[in-house]
Amino acid sequence: MESKRATVFLLLALSSCRAKVEEENPEYWRSQARDTLQSVLDRKLNTNVAKNILFFLGDGMGITTYTAARILKGQLQNQTGEETVMTMDTFPNVGLAKTYSVDFQIADSAATATAYLCGVKTNLNTIGVSAAARNGACKTQKGNEVTSILKWAKDAGKSVGIVTTTRVQHATPATSYAHSASRKWYSDADMPEAAEDGCTDIASQLLNNTDIDVIIGGGRKYMTPTGTKDLEYPTDFFSRGKRRDGRNLIDEWQKMKTGKVAHYVWNQTDFSAVDPETTDYLMALFEPGDMRFEAERDPKMDPSIVETTEKAIRILQKNPKGFFLLVEGGRIDQAHHAGRAFMALHEAVALDYAVAKGLELTNEEETLTVVMADHSHPFTFNGYPFRGQSILGKSPLWAQDVLPYTTLMYGNGPGHKLTNGKRPDIRNVDTKTKDYVQMAAVPTESATHSGEDVAVLARGPMAHLFQGVQEQNYIAHAMAYAACVGADLRHCQGQTEAPALQSTLTQEGNLAGGAQGVRLISSLLCALLVVLVLM
Repeated sequence: MESKRATVFLLLALSSCRAKVEEENPEYWRSQARDTLQSVLDRKLNTNVAKNILFFLGDGMGITTYTAARILKGQLQNQTGEETVMTMDTFPNVGLAKTYSVDFQIADSAATATAYLCGVKTNLNTIGVSAAARNGACKTQKGNEVTSILKWAKDAGKSVGIVTTTRVQHATPATSYAHSASRKWYSDADMPEAAEDGCTDIASQLLNNTDIDVIIGGGRKYMTPTGTKDLEYPTDFFSRGKRRDGRNLIDEWQKMKTGKVAHYVWNQTDFSAVDPETTDYLMALFEPGDMRFEAERDPKMDPSIVETTEKAIRILQKNPKGFFLLVEGGRIDQAHHAGRAFMALHEAVALDYAVAKGLELTNEEETLTVVMADHSHPFTFNGYPFRGQSILGKSPLWAQDVLPYTTLMYGNGPGHKLTNGKRPDIRNVDTKTKDYVQMAAVPTESATHSGEDVAVLARGPMAHLFQGVQEQNYIAHAMAYAACVGADLRHCQGQTEAPALQSTLTQEGNLAGGAQGVRLISSLLCALLVVLVLM
């Protein structure tokens, strides 16, 4: 016990030496707080109708990721990091969203996307359908489709776009335009049995469901016939086309845009040549699958999320009726699944820079900007590191097994390693490299998601709607209300009274009477089960 106390005392002494001189003066903190308080008191509600909606989604960007990314961003600028103010931090309205799905306590990106884009909670692995549909069961999909705010915006005459660092057929972007009982039906090759029941793959729905003005991300191989060589990786078998139906959806898309100024590009050179002022449509697919991590991106071949966000906004904002743009930092999640904190945090920092670019290009008086995560990961920030210590480093306080551990760890994942019952000795291991896999408490092939609430940040017209602790499906309705798209048009009509009872589900084939019937049958079955058990 005495040894432990001495160690803690030494840590405290060392950490105090690292404090900035001005921070030792109480007036420093009092003055800072007074300034912040006054800025909050000076805020005025923006009750304008949102002409534009700029929606940033950090896939897997839970609170721990958000905090650690803030520190990393500062440290990359040679600061201590903790006091760094990210662009996201400047958003005055902050709330929390509950992320569970209808069938699981911890959700995936498909169920969560259906909630915050379509305004309806659903089941795991399903996109753009209600919870009446079943994962992987094509026959349950028909009649249970639900539309997204991207479609509501398009129907209102706005321009719409999706930007992602994953493939454009991935769960988050796909939910904005597709309806699928399985998020994995990227191309027809992924759904042979389902195709027989009349379902269509996600890639083909990208062309047919909603007229999307800007499509940027990866996913070329799901658009071309089986065996089609990729232009960038012609010798890579796994980059070749996957479609069994022989369709080339890229060619089809170009033919559909005859008479319009439409560009398909797959590299940085052609992308840079696209003039936003004269472009009506843009499809940019930079990789066969997901785009590369920011830390591994070749700037000569692939643009950054900042560049893609800017190009999308400049094309869409020409519409006098406004636009809806979904921007996803999708590989935050994928890095977390691999236990690679370095990659996840650099992806989150890149997203923050994209948010800054979005604010720079738009007018806050007419543009509602929302930033949120869909779910979190079992990602922890621990160990009493010194102020300014690398966020990717090790705790100065070792564990009971007299071995160091990293400040950032996972509750489960591929980083769980034991040799003769002992943890690895990482004293001589550089934990700050992009390929380092963080320690994990439980061995799993891939780190799972976690179920805590996620942050929702907003600024612009009606941003004050995004406060408190809300169900995740509330987000779509709040954005739609602010912009007067979808079914609830009270805001542009100057009304705030509760609308007459209506159901968008009924309009989409989910009759209230049918739902009541299902509930009645379920109740009867439960009652019968109880009787049988008691017998």
